[in-house]
Amino acid sequence: MRRLSIAFLVSSLCAALMPSLAPASIFGGWTEQRFSLFSSNDWQQSRDGVAMRSDGSVSLIWRALPQSDWGTRNAAWQWSVSQSVPPTPLDRKGGDDRDLSLYFVFMPEAVARANEGASIRKLLAVKEARVLMYVWGGKHGRGAVLPSPYLGARGKTVVLRPAGTGTHSESVDLARDYQRAFGAQPTQLVGLALSGDSDDTDSAIRARIEGLSLN
Repeated sequence: MRRLSIAFLVSSLCAALMPSLAPASIFGGWTEQRFSLFSSNDWQQSRDGVAMRSDGSVSLIWRALPQSDWGTRNAAWQWSVSQSVPPTPLDRKGGDDRDLSLYFVFMPEAVARANEGASIRKLLAVKEARVLMYVWGGKHGRGAVLPSPYLGARGKTVVLRPAGTGTHSESVDLARDYQRAFGAQPTQLVGLALSGDSDDTDSAIRARIEGLSLN
């Protein structure tokens, strides 16, 4: 009986501790990067996801990833848009508004270590950086891979949804898309960013992303 009581106590204690041992949500604690002193989206972060309001404005939020996530090769998430910008050409600088863009920032391990703690502006300017931007927005078809008008050879846009409203779940193979975009195997995934952009069309966005998982 005493052995059973001890076993029950240990089992109960482990069960009570499990929630605190669960991995932390990837949402919460993202840092906003503005592109203008007078234009910024409204970001509402919670443990479950991020809601974004954009009214003729643009900005992004971002977070660095711990080294334990640097080898990530797949990602999945759910997102929704209840108010959308109009369709735009995403490969043209200026006029390229989009509802949501989820950035995956890669770089070689030695370069990543040398840039730990850097801002997203600095990371995006590193010549060895490569950025996959999965986009809801634009006038292009699903699966289109477009050059970034801002990052040059360092960035590619992968269209998942054209501009419009709705709710969708996504699952992406980062390694496959990286190979298709850059013709090489992916390096280390060092950071994530999320943006919404309605300033060129002076329109509005109401959107949300949640359930982001990396593996």
